[in-house]
Amino acid sequence: MFIETEITPNPSSLKFLPGRTVMQAGTREFASPEAAEASPLAEAIFNTGEVVNVFFGYDFVTVTAAPSAEWSGLKPEVVTILLDHFVSEAPLFVGGSADGISVPGEELALMVEDREEDAEIISSIHELLETRVRPAVASDGGDIAYRGFSEGVVYLTLQGACAGCPSSTMTLKQGIESLLKHYVPEVTEVRAA
Repeated sequence: MFIETEITPNPSSLKFLPGRTVMQAGTREFASPEAAEASPLAEAIFNTGEVVNVFFGYDFVTVTAAPSAEWSGLKPEVVTILLDHFVSEAPLFVGGSADGISVPGEELALMVEDREEDAEIISSIHELLETRVRPAVASDGGDIAYRGFSEGVVYLTLQGACAGCPSSTMTLKQGIESLLKHYVPEVTEVRAA
């Protein structure tokens, strides 16, 4: 088995590609060692002591190193952990499956309640996020979660390598906001949630 790595726009994060499915559906982010207890793989990566975030995507794992960590030493350690996990076919989550594990869309509460009269606009926003935005941020080792729409403002949360990335504000404002405004004229702004 060979695990490829890719750099991400976030210099603190690396994307690891094991050449197989990691998450059958959805994504999962672990922002602390306590959260990682739900996954033996995430927990092992956090146990290196040099990691501040682990993110599972469909076919990748993104790891964000602590500010003091050096990728030259951490990268081989993470690759070894991933190899051991996937070669042994160990379960990704405690209990052997992702049952009961929520994906970001379910896990993150809405910042504002969506109004019934905005249903068509919100549907268009979701479609654009799924078809245009999510694949782009996944290629950078992250994901995006919808957090609400109110009075022309779309609230979104970036996850994985995209969270804390130096270019995340530009991604939201110049990339996603421009796209949504173009296709959904009712959108006037995109804000990080």
